[in-house]
Amino acid sequence: DLDNAEASSGPVRWAKKVLQGGAKDLARSQTYTYAILGMKRGGASAGISAEGPERDAAITAFVGEAADLVADSTYLPDAAKGVSELDLAPLRDADERDTARLAGTNPSFIDQCDGLSAAVAAHHTASGLGGKSIAIEGFGATGAALAAAVIERGGTVTSIATTVGAVTNPDGFSAQDLLEGWGSKGDELVNDLGEVGHPMSIFGSGADVWFVGSKMGVVNHEVAAQMSEASAVVASGRVPLTARALAVLRRSGVAVPPDFLSLAGGTLALWGDANRTEAEILAGINEDISDMTAEFKSHDDGPFLAACFEAESFLSTWQESLPFGRPLAP
Repeated sequence: DLDNAEASSGPVRWAKKVLQGGAKDLARSQTYTYAILGMKRGGASAGISAEGPERDAAITAFVGEAADLVADSTYLPDAAKGVSELDLAPLRDADERDTARLAGTNPSFIDQCDGLSAAVAAHHTASGLGGKSIAIEGFGATGAALAAAVIERGGTVTSIATTVGAVTNPDGFSAQDLLEGWGSKGDELVNDLGEVGHPMSIFGSGADVWFVGSKMGVVNHEVAAQMSEASAVVASGRVPLTARALAVLRRSGVAVPPDFLSLAGGTLALWGDANRTEAEILAGINEDISDMTAEFKSHDDGPFLAACFEAESFLSTWQESLPFGRPLAP
């Protein structure tokens, strides 16, 4: 995204067809994450387009061609849709980040960090989660950690949606059931939690606070209109809102912190002293995201634009011109 960044990182995805526009949007979101954290680094993203039978060979070819880019920090890839950390393992020795944090349990430590930062952003944006109903659309790798962090702050997770479907329980789901269900069944966990509807049916369930992120642009202006009674809509995946959706939510008085802030936890974990303990990293994420969210929530233009202004102010200190376009889906 930025030609003169000292390092660039972001997701690499595999699918039958990956669109360049989406990759550019994901790169821009990561650029703004670095900017909001005061890091002179940039976002980058890659797509691997290949039919299913050709997937393994295509990813192997990508890893081979990306080795030089990783060695000079031109592109440090993060495993995303269709690509696993195991696929990228040959690149990690040359990656200058603290990539040991990427390995491990399900959810991984980095997933825990992103789940925590999203929960903290929601907590401060919504003036506390205590007593509030929570919906997690796009419940994925970060879902169990996000749910645990939300429940720890007094929220009740009443609805979740995976790629398989959506399920609602007014009494709430326990963090342990969600963790064990995701660990053993992945997206299929909803089948054990209640009556399952279409994934998009979650938007008719009603919630005080929404986490959204199954795909880029999942919340368009029509979906946003169904959230008009919410206190906050928070990204748990990159670039989940369209520009029109943000406008609808702002008119309805719904607070929207940006994805590049709510998902900054993993970035904070990967860059820094490798001797930090996990507890120290999590405490730092909690403090940093709390401070920034509290600062932006009261801005006249809303937390999303307030964070954009801050990120762009930092970018202007080392870029001759700002990159065109903010991290919103078209």
